[in-house]
Amino acid sequence: MIGALIRLKVVKPLGIKILDFSPHHGKTLIMNISAKLLVIVLSVLASSLAIAADSPTKETTQAKEAVKPAEHPYTAKSPKLNRRQFDVLLAKPDKLVLIDVRRPDEVGKLGGFPAYLSIQLADLDKYSAFIPKDRAIITVSNHAGRAGKAADLLAEKGFQVAGAVGSQNYEEEGGQLLKLEPPAKPVTEKPKP
Repeated sequence: MIGALIRLKVVKPLGIKILDFSPHHGKTLIMNISAKLLVIVLSVLASSLAIAADSPTKETTQAKEAVKPAEHPYTAKSPKLNRRQFDVLLAKPDKLVLIDVRRPDEVGKLGGFPAYLSIQLADLDKYSAFIPKDRAIITVSNHAGRAGKAADLLAEKGFQVAGAVGSQNYEEEGGQLLKLEPPAKPVTEKPKP
């Protein structure tokens, strides 16, 4: 809490007196300051008050967390599928095509689904001829942001789009992702002298 009362009074042409500065102890601080130091002192006081004003209290931190916006707002027209909806569709793999629009390093690091087409969002137009039109399509990204854009793009091209799913959202809801271990490096023998 900032409750400091600052009164400034010019004492001499080159000095200033600061009264009643300490709100916590009720003490009076009196200083005579030269004109050059005045700028520095006032800058320090203003910075200290600004820092104190910006430092969060427990109440303001809790209030900000309660009103915290979604980290990845979903703005696509195609539906964003939750785990239950996605699992129902996965139960019929012969009627479904998964298109993962993430980079390969993201899939490798975070995990993915057992069978999917890997086509990044920027290349979707270029490779859309290779996507079967006789199956429902689900697009995949980390939080369904890119997947939603991909789903909308494919729906505009006439594909049967069931929706978009975020792999990390799926895992947060208790779903299991396939995570592959990188292959072990072969042990090489040192050449004998």
